[in-house]
Amino acid sequence: MKISQREMLLAMMTLAVLLVALTLIIGKPVIDEWKDLGAKVAEEQARYEADMRLIESRGDWEERFVKLGELMPAFPAEKKMDIHWLSVMDQIASKNGLVITKRQAGEEKKIGDVYELTIEIREWEGTLDALVHFLFDLQGLGVMLDVKQLYVKPLDASKLRGRFTLNCAYSKKSGAGRE
Repeated sequence: MKISQREMLLAMMTLAVLLVALTLIIGKPVIDEWKDLGAKVAEEQARYEADMRLIESRGDWEERFVKLGELMPAFPAEKKMDIHWLSVMDQIASKNGLVITKRQAGEEKKIGDVYELTIEIREWEGTLDALVHFLFDLQGLGVMLDVKQLYVKPLDASKLRGRFTLNCAYSKKSGAGRE
């Protein structure tokens, strides 16, 4: 049996098509894996460059940290802070005509070198003007006080009622601190 040139050419073309198909079937996952690897490499490169920029700006961040640390009040380690922050809040509220009827101090939490105390004001009443002045005076103290979850609803035409959470941040030092 003799194979003609035409049959030989068809057999080679069929074999070539099968080899290309087999290469694509086997090679496609490998190609997809290479593409995924390329994307991961690009992502890691971008993360590395961002990390390097942060490392290069370390001096700026440390300087900002020191400046912010100077703003944070420091208190003696034995001082009861819930009483202090409640009295500060009550003074500012009464000065501005805001009436706080229900309040509760939470537990003091230590986060690194900083202490945080959460005070829940469950009910307050006052005018919009009193609320705005109260919040402005809290911010103007220059201490680390942050009002979160402020809820306000009208009580009548001129009065408002609501609740909010006040977070107080401070540090504690052994011995005397600045207040």
